[in-house]
Amino acid sequence: MKRILAIETSCDETACAVVEDGVKVLSSIVASQIPLHQITHGVVPEVAARAHVAQILPVIEESMKQANLAPDAIDAVAVTQGPGLVGSLIVGVTAAQVLSRLWYKPLLRVNHILGHLYANFLGREQLPQLPILILSVSGGHNDLVLLSEHGKYQVLGQTQDDSAGEAFDKVARMLDLPYPGGPEIDKLAKLGKPGTFQLPRAWLQQVPTGMRPKEITDFNFSFSGLKTAVYVLIKKLGILTSEQKADLAYEFQEAVCDVMVSKLVAAWEKYQTPSVFISGGVSANQRFRSLLEASFINKPVQYFYPLKLSYCTDNAAMIGAAAYFNPQVISETLEPEPSLWL
Repeated sequence: MKRILAIETSCDETACAVVEDGVKVLSSIVASQIPLHQITHGVVPEVAARAHVAQILPVIEESMKQANLAPDAIDAVAVTQGPGLVGSLIVGVTAAQVLSRLWYKPLLRVNHILGHLYANFLGREQLPQLPILILSVSGGHNDLVLLSEHGKYQVLGQTQDDSAGEAFDKVARMLDLPYPGGPEIDKLAKLGKPGTFQLPRAWLQQVPTGMRPKEITDFNFSFSGLKTAVYVLIKKLGILTSEQKADLAYEFQEAVCDVMVSKLVAAWEKYQTPSVFISGGVSANQRFRSLLEASFINKPVQYFYPLKLSYCTDNAAMIGAAAYFNPQVISETLEPEPSLWL
């Protein structure tokens, strides 16, 4: 049995969790900064860092309280080391270093994106079969990854510019929708009609305009052109009616999901893995999920998305899971110097 206390502060969520054996979540506390960043329709790095400073100790204390554990019952401390906002990361890493020294526990470093890959392990009674093809999509990244075994993975494709989550947030702002934009577009798109607008798909292969490749061989992603196309269309239309906003939200979401689903299916047809994951904030999108389910319904593959919506967005439990299956020690257990604790 191995219990890991994990800390996540890569962007705008101050999170701490205790995870047992990589799958059992004993506690998961997240202090969201959404109300702060709704004012500016996006994350301001300095504001995010200051909020982390205020929340980090209460979140850690509440996580330990919810898990009903003393420090002696913790086997290791894990923390997101990057990528992310530098000021935000410093808060979490500093807190983890202090706990590691104070509790005499190993300190484990975790890549934030790797954490998203392991979000699907949380709460599973039976572990998914490896190798696994994973599409992880959030505001900061798009990554198509082949996880052949724990600690060994191959990045098949990444975003070349804007990630899907970033495009969702920016298009939502163009449509005067609240931040974060992904859930708002998902909700508004349900009211839209197909066929009113046509937006481009960036296949990143040489095909005639408006056509899709006969065979998808490029697993990278690009959404900046789509975002620009929405901007140009809105400028052309002028003040949008509520119906136009809904129709545009529908077509934008279709354009994003069409590319992501098509590339994931094409990658699976090439690698034929027994399991397929989606993860990251955009994996909570209902249209994305329904299109994937329809695409894989007759294929010999198990399809997974996080058991809870809270595991799609940034959280510390996924960092604990990734640390358990991929332990990388920043430093051995350190004996504290007396001068530090007097």
